[in-house]
This record gives sequence, structure tokens and C-alpha cells, in this order.
Amino acid sequence: MFRIKRLYTFMLQSFVPLLVMTFFICLFIVLMQFLWRYIDDLVGKGLGFDVIAELFFYAALTMVPMALPLAILLASLMTFGNLGERFELTAMKAGGVSLLKTMRPLMILMGCIAIGAFFFQNNVLPIAQTKMYTLLFSMRQKSPEVEIPEGVFYDQIPGVNLFVDHKDRETGMLYDMTIYDVSRGFDNARIILADSGKLSSTEDKTHLLLKLYSGEQFENLREQTAGGRSRNQPYRRESFSIKEILIGFDNNFNRMDENNMRNQYVGKNITELKATIDSVENRVDSIGSTYATALLESRYFNLQRTKRVYRDSAWVDEIQTPIELDKPIPLDTIFKGRNNSMSKSYLNQAINKIKRVKQDYEFRSYSMQDDRKTIRMHMIEMHRKFTLSFACIIFFFIGAPLGAIIRKGGLGTPLVISVFLFIVYYIIDNSGYKMARDAKIETWEGIWLSSAVLFPLGLFFTYKAVNDSAVFNLDAYKNFFARLTGRRHRELELKEIVMDPVNVEKAIESLNNFDEDLKLADSKLSKNKLLRSSCRFTSWSKQGKELDLQLNRIVEHLANTTSQSIITVVNKYPYAIYPSNIDEIRKVNKQLLFLLEKSVDSTNYQV
Repeated sequence: MFRIKRLYTFMLQSFVPLLVMTFFICLFIVLMQFLWRYIDDLVGKGLGFDVIAELFFYAALTMVPMALPLAILLASLMTFGNLGERFELTAMKAGGVSLLKTMRPLMILMGCIAIGAFFFQNNVLPIAQTKMYTLLFSMRQKSPEVEIPEGVFYDQIPGVNLFVDHKDRETGMLYDMTIYDVSRGFDNARIILADSGKLSSTEDKTHLLLKLYSGEQFENLREQTAGGRSRNQPYRRESFSIKEILIGFDNNFNRMDENNMRNQYVGKNITELKATIDSVENRVDSIGSTYATALLESRYFNLQRTKRVYRDSAWVDEIQTPIELDKPIPLDTIFKGRNNSMSKSYLNQAINKIKRVKQDYEFRSYSMQDDRKTIRMHMIEMHRKFTLSFACIIFFFIGAPLGAIIRKGGLGTPLVISVFLFIVYYIIDNSGYKMARDAKIETWEGIWLSSAVLFPLGLFFTYKAVNDSAVFNLDAYKNFFARLTGRRHRELELKEIVMDPVNVEKAIESLNNFDEDLKLADSKLSKNKLLRSSCRFTSWSKQGKELDLQLNRIVEHLANTTSQSIITVVNKYPYAIYPSNIDEIRKVNKQLLFLLEKSVDSTNYQV
């Protein structure tokens, strides 16, 4: 019988609850970002709870591609950080279980999640995006709820500006009202002043009923007589004790047709995207061929490029032989042979013709640009069907090894690291999307840019974690780059007990020989610029390797000195010889020779 190992069960039990928890946390965060982005389209519209709940449900489905990779990164960091903090990873390695074997059940789980993410992107996400954007656009078109403010003009009622000095919030009465009604045009504007009034909505929510008390109405009139001549009257004044005005104001929520959004690229699966791309590309190629043919067959100087001839029992178009002129056309004589008015007419006709041709080709280019943009957006959406699955795998192979390296559990440190990495991923992904959308780079390059940047990072962390290498040891990186550039110096210390003291005369002789060899090598390098520009001196010459050996023997010999000043100077020697540090090594040689000769003189003086 097939049995799952207890280790694999333990890893799944540790990872899956954290993944579920972090997924819903991340989903809640991105939903709040969605809310703040579209808050102006939702507030003040009088929308029902069921409509808002439906919008947030579809928005949550739409935000899954953003929340899932972040949740996987955070959950893997927390899982392996907890295991490392409790030394459980150390116990597993001591028992002969490698990190990759520990990650094996989670790798299988990530494969299943990646497959599920692809089908979600292809089958569920288009439907969710269609319904979400349909609801969102329907909410934008809905008229806002009428909430009359005090002391300012309210212009949210079409064709009416309403001013209310103050109002009674308990009874809904409005006092000291001024109404400007321009619904019939400014020529027939109405101004209404009322002591008080009340605003209500009809039962079908298609009109507003404004009931006014104790006021006057001033109306500007403009009437048309039968003969077509206008007869203007200054105004008409009307006093009233009670007046009712019906204003058209549709306050219902009218849902748009989903088919309009379904035909957009956000509402299509891979099959539909490919079909649209092929059809639009065929149209672009056909239109481009038509434009090219028309351009080739356009007439210049009233001459056609082709002529129609009858050949082999059929009419065919034959390209005419270019006409060669014996001498250039004297255009200046055409203007001189006519009067000034005719010359000006020729110029105006030429300019107008150029403008017409330019406008015609600009219009054609705009239509082609729209089709090309349609192709790019459909290709972007098609590539994004795959990027979510790949991002889930990449973030797991970043989070799991990184958690094993830092060995910090809980929510603090993993949250900071995961948010930082996700921000980097989001910036790169968004930049690639914009460059692909604007045709700055190829579509696949822009969409896969973030994955291409983070994939080597995942390999690096996995390699370091498997080999128990130090990742956040700054000294290791400093030493690496110093060794690479030849700038790293030695760190010798004065020995308390010296078994083999320094032979000063032998050391001086070795330094002199070493300096002569360095001088000879430097002269060779000065004659060969290619060798001078090479990175590593010992990579091209046996003499270079011998110089490295000489340097190590000198350092090993002088390390047994009892003088702190000599040890300090010896530490200035780099670990390797490069074309760029030969002069530096020779300066160190001179300092050592001076110290050694000084020690010999002091010994002779004592004797």
C-alpha cells in the first residue's frame, strides 16, 4: 500500500494552514486597495448591500493573481523560518534528510497549485473580470443619491442648480431656497425663490418631486413667430403659495449588458484570445497590403506606374518602363511664364493636395495603430495566463530557502522580507507591462520580465540553503569582491611564541629578488596593453604564478617576526598579484626593506 511518510505529513500540516491564513490576509489587503481606488464610484449612490457584496466577491476573484504569489512567499518564509528557529531543520539534516527532500512534498503541492492557477486564469478569471467591470461601469453610470448640502450650490441634478441656506434634518424641510433651472436651455432659464420646500422621489425612482412654499418664479421667454422672426419678452414673474415641480432623475440601478465586456480581452480564454489575434492580424495584413498597393499605383506627374494590356487572351496590369527625362523640368519657368496670381494658385493647390494626402495617411495609420494595440493587449492577456503559475513556483523557491537561511519564525521578519520582495516583483512586472503595452519591447519580454529577474534569485537562495552557505554575511561578500579585484589584504597577528625566527639577511635577499622580478614583469606588461588590461596577472604567464609563490613564501617567512611594525606592513600585501597592484606591492617591499635594514643596523650598534 502507498503510504505518505510522516515527514511529508508534518511538512504539509505545517505549511497548508499558514498558506490559507496568509492568502486570506493578502486578499483582504488587496481588496482594501481596490476599495480605496474605486471608493468615489461607490459612495453616495444608494447601492444595495447585495450589489456591493457581489462586486466585492468578483473583485476578490480578480485579485487572486496578486494575492496568491505573496501568500506563498510569506507562508514558505514563516514555515521554514519556524523550523529553523526551533532547530527542527538541523535535526532533519543530522538524521540524513536534506533540505530538498524536506521540501519535496511542498514542491509537489506547488506543482498542483500552479496547475490550478493556470486553469483559474483561463476559465474562472475571465468570467470574474467580465462581471466585476460590468458592475463597476454600471455603478459609475448610476445617479448619486440626492443629499442637499447647506450653504453651497448643489449641481448633481441634471439641468438644475439648487441652493439651500439651511435645512431641518429631522423633517427634511429645506429653507431659503434658490433654484436655477436651465434644463430648457439658457434662453429659457428659470429662477425660483422659495421660503421653504421639500424634495422627494417618486415611487418608480425616475423623477424628483420638489414641493415649494411661498415663493416667486422669474422666467426668461423666447418665442418663435410663424414667420420665423423671434419676439423676445423680458421675463415672466409668478408668485405662488404652493408649487410642485417634477424633475427627471433616474435613481434606479441599471445593470449593463455583459456581452460588451465579454468581447474585450479581459473576458476571453486562451482559445478566444488566439482566435481574436489571428483575425485581427489577418485584417492588419490585408489592410496593409491594400495600402501598399494603392501607394505603389498612385499617380505622379499624371503618370501611372502600370498600364492595362491584353495578353494571352486576358487583360493584365503591366509595370511601365520608367520615363527618363533628357533634362530636368524647369519648374521656375512655369511660375515666371504666368502672372503672380496664377503662381500663387499653383502653390495653394499643391499645398492643399499635400495636406489631403497627409490627412489620409494619418487616418490610415491611426486605424492600423488601434488594431496593433488590440493585438498587443490580447497577447499580454494570453501570456498572463501562464505567469501566475510560474510566479507561484518562483516565490516558493525564494521563500523556503530564505526561511531556512534566516531561521526567523513568526510574522515580523518574514512579513518585512516578503513585502519587500513582492514590491520589487510588482514594480518590475508593472514596468514590463507598460513597456509591452506601449510597444517599447516585445510583448513576451515585458510580461515575463519579472519572472526572468526573480528566477535566478530563487536558484541562488536554493543553492545557498542546500549547501549551508552564508548569505547575509557581509564580510564574506567583501572578501569575495576584494579577492576578485585584488584589493584584499592579509590579517596577520604577532605570534606569542616563535619557533623559527626570521633570518633578516635571507629576508632582505628574498625581497630584493622579488622586487627585481616584479620590475621585469611590469616592463613586459607596459609593452603589451592587452596583458595590462587582463583581469588576473597569473592567468597568462608561468612567471606570474612564480611571483605568487614568491609572495606567499615571503609572507610565510616574515610572519614569524617579533616586530609589530613589520607585521603591520606585511598585512598590506594583497592575496594575489594583478596588473593594477604591482606598484602597490613594490611600495610594500621598500617599506619592509627599510624596516629590516633598520633592524640590522640596530643589532650591529648593540654589538
